[in-house]
Amino acid sequence: MDDRGRRRDEQCRACSRHVTLVPISITAVLVLKTRVRGRERPRERTSGATHRVTRPSATRADNEEVEPWEMREWYADYLDACNRHDLAAIRSFVDPSVRRAHLPGGVDAWVVDMAELFQAFPDWRWRRIQLVVEDDRLAAHLRASGTHLGAFRGIAPTRRHASVAEFAMYRVTNGRIAEFSGTADNVELLAQLRG
Repeated sequence: MDDRGRRRDEQCRACSRHVTLVPISITAVLVLKTRVRGRERPRERTSGATHRVTRPSATRADNEEVEPWEMREWYADYLDACNRHDLAAIRSFVDPSVRRAHLPGGVDAWVVDMAELFQAFPDWRWRRIQLVVEDDRLAAHLRASGTHLGAFRGIAPTRRHASVAEFAMYRVTNGRIAEFSGTADNVELLAQLRG
């Protein structure tokens, strides 16, 4: 906004997108309209936060029109559901017939694996290090950690804090994970627990 509090167009410092800053109240809440392919998408932002949409439209029939920023926001929502240990929400992000490299397929097997992990590590959390988006594919580098307080893969609780690097490749169709491959074999995690 200019020095008189009027609307002003400028470029966002965080993402380099063209934004329109609109003064709406004294509480310093800004409404940003990001112009993407001629469409305007309203967003709210509080001071210091980045653009955020609560479930972007990564649910289109084909991912050809899904913008990379929409896929990033979709993945942020998925990771948030994982960090809340919300199995119902996680299920909504996974295709019923998901294929997983070297692991049982289907959303039920996915949810069972997550439930086993959450039961053994009640404080398990993922932190995104890097995310690369290309068309309908996501490549994620994550750091995951938690305290081993329940039985996991035949290992009794050790009360050890484990921290592991994870790498994952996803193919997303219709807003759901259709294919997954990555470091889900837990070799590093099991080595830390056996210590």
